Amino acid sequence: MSKKSGITRRDFIKKSTASGAGLAALGGISFITNPEKVFGANDRVRVAVVGIRGQGFGHIRRYAAMANVEVAALCDIDENVIKQRLESMKERDIPEPKTYTDYRKLLEDKSIDAVSIATPNHWHSLQGIWACQAGKDAYIEKPCSHTYWEGKQLVEACKRYDRIVSHGTNSRSGKAPLEAMKKMNEGLIGDVYLSRAVCYKWRDTIGRKGPEKVPSGVDYELWTGPAPMKPFTQNRFHYNWHWIWDTGNGDLGNQGVHEMDIARWGLGVELPTKVSAIGGHFMFDDDQETPNTLNCALEFKAANGKKKMLEFELRHWITNPECEIGRPSFGGGPEVPFVGAGGRRQQKRAPNSIGNIFYGSNGYLAIGGYDSYKSWIGPEQEAGPHGEGGGNLWANFIDCVRSRKKENLRAPIREGHLSSALVHLVNISYKLGRTLNFDPVKEEVTGDAEANRMLRNSYRKPYVVPEKV
Repeated sequence: MSKKSGITRRDFIKKSTASGAGLAALGGISFITNPEKVFGANDRVRVAVVGIRGQGFGHIRRYAAMANVEVAALCDIDENVIKQRLESMKERDIPEPKTYTDYRKLLEDKSIDAVSIATPNHWHSLQGIWACQAGKDAYIEKPCSHTYWEGKQLVEACKRYDRIVSHGTNSRSGKAPLEAMKKMNEGLIGDVYLSRAVCYKWRDTIGRKGPEKVPSGVDYELWTGPAPMKPFTQNRFHYNWHWIWDTGNGDLGNQGVHEMDIARWGLGVELPTKVSAIGGHFMFDDDQETPNTLNCALEFKAANGKKKMLEFELRHWITNPECEIGRPSFGGGPEVPFVGAGGRRQQKRAPNSIGNIFYGSNGYLAIGGYDSYKSWIGPEQEAGPHGEGGGNLWANFIDCVRSRKKENLRAPIREGHLSSALVHLVNISYKLGRTLNFDPVKEEVTGDAEANRMLRNSYRKPYVVPEKV
């Protein structure tokens, strides 16, 4: 078996002993990496979707709509969700796949070519690393990591096992964002020095929920995985895990990572030199631990030595639109369903603003959501080029799985790691209540041991992100 495809069983066992990965981390379950598969024009790519309740169901629908792609397996720790998804797939005439509750068992299935991961954030990096070690390509939802360090480990695993790994920052496949980036690179708005990213979304209180019995059909041990084992509550489980530090990264890591990724992309920068955040959990008295209102600023040094700046603002409730972009999710828009306190379904006008504004020496440009942009040029702010059009990042991933050309990935995992890293650094600054001075070369916070300790997690055995992948 070639090194390109992964490692032989003997090498895998040897490496596992040294690193704590593989057999030990997988709870004693072994698997053999697949030889490199060459896809013919009519060969099906067999994909397993992991975590299928929310975004994962979107993955299922995307892959099922593609020619010569088979949703070959589903994996979820909640058997109730698996049943629901099988019923929905049957209604849509999607062939019934295999099902798993244990991701480790799924990785033993040598017929699976790729995994598409939409589990909670605290699982993303470890599941991605395990996929690489098992010789499988991976599409990993945003953010690709729960902490800075484990994102680095995931990138290293991708390189070590030569896998195709894509990050779920969907804007990178959109026609409009791609065109906007091209225009800015060509100098449309001059020297781009500042990006402002915004995420204003209605987020109602999650209330308070006490410990209760784990629901029937749920494997809470597997759901908890690398995180500390805590009593089961509804607010630590489906979706609301986003607002608990053990498992999520707040709305900055949920929706905001998309905008941080676009901002970093447009500025043409990687890691920051300075990070400062201030905010809080305002208005509600509930179980949410992460901030629902946040302002942050990041300073970068570009390749040409010039400073650049990224601003990000998160709001959770009543707000004005940031700007007019001609898109409902970025300024104004039609009435949309909104679930109010106590689960009451209401109609609210949604002044959601989700997008980015770039400022340059000759104008500014706004990208709305994933599929539109506008520009205003010169001191008179005359209307400039504009465009619309989305993309399909899942299709790009499948194309690269077939071709084995990593260079064609729209959202390669390293770019995903760099954008996720901004989320982690901002959250550390927020938690500590101070500015971080970051060294992008050493990848550490200068003169701040406490902050550096927060760049990584401790992990609950056997679900441990390995020191050496």
